[in-house]
Amino acid sequence: MTDFRFHRPGIVGTGRVARALALAFGPHAPAPPLLWGRTPENARSAATQVGVALTPTVDRLMSECDVVAIAVADDALAAVVADMAAMLPTRHAPFIFHVSGRSGAAILEPLRVAGALTAAVHPAMTFTGDPQAEVRRMAGARFAVTGSTAEATGQANRIVTILGGIAVEIAEDRRSLYHAALCHASNHLVTLIAGAASALRDAGVDDPSALLAPLVRAALENSLDHGFAGLSGPLLRGDAQTVGDHLATLEANSPDLLPAYRAMARATLDELKRIGTSPSDRLTALDSLLAVP
Repeated sequence: MTDFRFHRPGIVGTGRVARALALAFGPHAPAPPLLWGRTPENARSAATQVGVALTPTVDRLMSECDVVAIAVADDALAAVVADMAAMLPTRHAPFIFHVSGRSGAAILEPLRVAGALTAAVHPAMTFTGDPQAEVRRMAGARFAVTGSTAEATGQANRIVTILGGIAVEIAEDRRSLYHAALCHASNHLVTLIAGAASALRDAGVDDPSALLAPLVRAALENSLDHGFAGLSGPLLRGDAQTVGDHLATLEANSPDLLPAYRAMARATLDELKRIGTSPSDRLTALDSLLAVP
């Protein structure tokens, strides 16, 4: 699959993922990537940042490109697909994929019916607006692939290979579950760390990030390596008095963090009860403490 090449890639969209893809595709095609966006000013900014060509119309992009990536907001995807399907060239049907996490290939059905090969290809990583760094991070990242046909899945896998990634096939009816899991791990982690940092500032710590970094990185590595067996701390030990002190001090000093702390502690306790690794009397005491008032 590594010898797969295309003549010219096209990017529909101007945001962070669109810019990273445009930059990543550049070295793999004889013609420079072609970019189109609904807002001309944003399109010009994106094309200038990553050094690609700009087209004023999406129908021109589809007529000149043999691979097209749709990188628009999730809620805009269906409307963009409908517009593109109405303009799809009858004699030239490119391979078209979108990069939305929550949707599979079904949302591209108007394009498939019009003659295009279609797939969902979602990079399981975060994009922060630094295209050069994101191209590097895509190399080695996993990409969730859902093709409308076996041929489309194969084409999507080849795209992932070109980007340096590793394809993981996700069934159409499991895309939403897949995306929920990723958001729970990444987005909620940001909320968790921000809450902990805020409480540390309330405790008088000048640089919460520096204090948290070694602990959080070790906990992340342990959880990735060992799953729930990587858990440590007062809940695992059944230290009800310690947890009770936490709840009291949060209520008094950092009340904004209290609901999240209680919810995460409750979820941790439920898992401890499920796997049965802690003495039941200790879990009962914690159960009472963590009940929602």
